Amino acid sequence: MKKYDELEYLKLSKWKKFVYRFLSFFASIPLKIWNGIKGIGRFFAKIGIGIANECKDIGHTFVKGDWKTKTSYLVMGFGNLTRGQILRGLMFLLFEIVFIVYMVIPHGGIYWLSMLPSLGKISPSGNGAYDPVLDTYVKLEGDNSFKILLYGVLTIFFIVAFIYTWRANVKQNKIAEEILRTGKPLKSGKDDLRSLVDDNFHKTLLALPTLGIVVFTVMPIVFMILVAFTNYNKLANGVDNELFHWVGMRNFKQMLTWSGSGGTSYVATFGEILLWTLIWAFFATFTNYFLGIMVAMMINKKGIKFKKLWRTVLIMTIAIPQFISLLYVSKMFDKNGIINGLLINLKLINPSQAIDFWNDTAHSGLLARVMVIVVNIWIGIPYLMLIATGILMNIPADLYESAKIDGASGIKQFTKITLPYMLFITGPYLLTSFTGNMNNFNVIYLLTGGRPTNGAASTGEASVGHTDLLITWLFKLANNKGEYYLASVVGILVFIVVAVISLVVYGLLPSVKNEEDFQ
Repeated sequence: MKKYDELEYLKLSKWKKFVYRFLSFFASIPLKIWNGIKGIGRFFAKIGIGIANECKDIGHTFVKGDWKTKTSYLVMGFGNLTRGQILRGLMFLLFEIVFIVYMVIPHGGIYWLSMLPSLGKISPSGNGAYDPVLDTYVKLEGDNSFKILLYGVLTIFFIVAFIYTWRANVKQNKIAEEILRTGKPLKSGKDDLRSLVDDNFHKTLLALPTLGIVVFTVMPIVFMILVAFTNYNKLANGVDNELFHWVGMRNFKQMLTWSGSGGTSYVATFGEILLWTLIWAFFATFTNYFLGIMVAMMINKKGIKFKKLWRTVLIMTIAIPQFISLLYVSKMFDKNGIINGLLINLKLINPSQAIDFWNDTAHSGLLARVMVIVVNIWIGIPYLMLIATGILMNIPADLYESAKIDGASGIKQFTKITLPYMLFITGPYLLTSFTGNMNNFNVIYLLTGGRPTNGAASTGEASVGHTDLLITWLFKLANNKGEYYLASVVGILVFIVVAVISLVVYGLLPSVKNEEDFQ
C-alpha cells in the first residue's frame, strides 16, 4: 500500500482519506502485534536481568556482611533480633517457622509438590476393599487429582512468598549494617508501628486487598491455565476425586485442528462462535454508545421539560436486577408469550403463525441474534446516557456559539465538536466496554441460553446455539459435558483474542495518542 506524506494526504478527497486510514489501520496490525511480542520479550528480559542483579546483591551482602547477617540467611530475623529490632525479627522468624512446618508436615507442601508431576497414582476403588472385621467392602479414597493440583498451586505461591520475604530479610540486614556504620540508631518496634499508620499507611491499606487479589484472582487464573493441560473431565470420570493427568498440548491440538475426537470439529465451532462474538461485541458496544449520546443530547436540549423524569425512567432499568428483567423479557418473546398473544389478539398473525423469536432455525438464528442486540440496547442506553450527560455538560459552550456564528449546522457541530470530545474522553471506556461485551454472559444466557441450537456446530451434550458467545460455550463445555480441560482451553484462547484486540486498539485511541489535545 502506498504511503502518503502529510501534504499528499491533505490533497486527498474525504472518501480517499477514509479508505487510506482504513487500510492503514489493518496494514499496521501485524506490526503492532510484532511490537507487542517484542515488548513481552523485553519484559521477560528485564525480569531475567532483575533476578540476576538480585542474586549478585545477595552474594555481595553475604560476603561483606557480619556474622549476624550471615546467620540471617538461615534463621530469618536473627539479625534484626540481635540488633534490637524485635518486632521485625519476630515477624520474619514466625513466617519462616510457619513455612517450614507447612512444608514438612504429613500431607504438607512437600507432599503436594511431590504429587504434582503425576497428579496422583492411586485411583479410588469402585467397590472398595473387603474388610473382614466389618464384613463389608470399604471404599478406598485414593488420590484426589483436583486437590493435588489446587494445593500444589497454593504451595508454589507460598514458596514464592517465602522467597520474597527471605529476600526482604536479607535487605533489612544490609540496610541495618549501613545505618549502624553511619552512627545512626535503628528504628524500634514503636517506630515501625508508627510508620505503618503514617508514612507507610498506603502499604497497610493495600496489604489485605493485594492478598485478596492474589488468592481470589491470580491463583484461580493460574489454576485454570493448568487445567487446560490436563484431561480433567468431571462427568466422564463419574466421581469428584477421580484421577486425571497431564496431557501436554493435546487439548489445544484437539481444539485447533479441523477434526477432533469422534469426528467433531472444534476449530470450526470455535471460529463460528468467535465471529458471532466479535459481531455481537461491536453492535452491543456502538449501538449503546451512539444511542446513549443521542438520548443524553435530547434530554439536555434547551426547552425539554421534565428532564429529571426522563432520566429517572431510564435509570429504573439499571435499578432492576438483570436476572429479573432479562428472564421476564425472555418469557415475553417466547412462542407462547405476551408478544405473540398480543399479535394474535390484534389479528396481525394467526395462532398457527406464532413467531418463535428465540428458536428461528430457518434463518440460522438471525432473528434471535437481532433480538438480543435490541434488548441489550434497552439495557445499555441508561449507562451511556448518564456518562454522556456528565461529559456534555463540560463541553465549553463557546465552541458551539462560535460554530453557530460560522454557520455550522447541527450535524456539523456534532461531528466536529461533540463526537471528537466524547471519543477523546470515553475512548478507554469504549475499549473496556467492547471487551466486556465479548464476555457478556448475562444477556445471552438469561435471554436465550444460546438458542436456537446450531445442529452443525453442536458437540454432544454441550449443544451450541447460534447466539452462544465464547463465554457461554465455555460454560456449557464445563457444566453440561464436564469437559473442564476444553473449557480452560477456550478461556485461554478468549484471553489471547481479547488481549490482542485491546493492545492494538489501545494505541489508536485519541486519548492515548494525543493526551494534551483537550487540556
